[in-house]
Amino acid sequence: MVKSKRLSAREALIEAAFEVLSRNPGASLSRIAGFAGVGRATLHRHFSSRQELLQKLTQQALQEMNEAAEQACVGVNSYSEALKKTLTAVIPLGDRYYFLTREPIEEDTELKKAIGQQTREMENLVNAAKDEGLFDSDISTDWIVQAFDHLIYAAWECMRNETATPAQASELAWRTLTLGTGKRA
Repeated sequence: MVKSKRLSAREALIEAAFEVLSRNPGASLSRIAGFAGVGRATLHRHFSSRQELLQKLTQQALQEMNEAAEQACVGVNSYSEALKKTLTAVIPLGDRYYFLTREPIEEDTELKKAIGQQTREMENLVNAAKDEGLFDSDISTDWIVQAFDHLIYAAWECMRNETATPAQASELAWRTLTLGTGKRA
């Protein structure tokens, strides 16, 4: 029997914040603390302000998504395969992705730089997959990257609503990204 690791108060607060803020971006710190099963004073012992908590969440979301993508791509044989494995790896982190898309990072130059780097890497990956023939060369890279990003969220929503398993959501997202949803005229 495997026992699950008990989260520290800080870890519980971070997980609660991702969950609560993915459903209600304006949720209060009291709501987050309550969801984590701790008091507001405990939250403030770990995070002196809402801004500090949001900054930590942004850093962690970015780190987790990058690590998942990097681990998924070990040993891949093509850029197309790397793109599919990246999509499959980050879909379960949809709450992290959603958080990154919703939180303003204009004031944090380091995070802004890191997210810019992540975007450039995705554009490079899409362009390399285009060169392999995965995508129609007439479709802009920006469109494909945007579609990729929105499919992460759509797949995560289906998983959260229990209308698809992670494997089903990943397959549907990949199918939609590469084939679209309808027949070509």
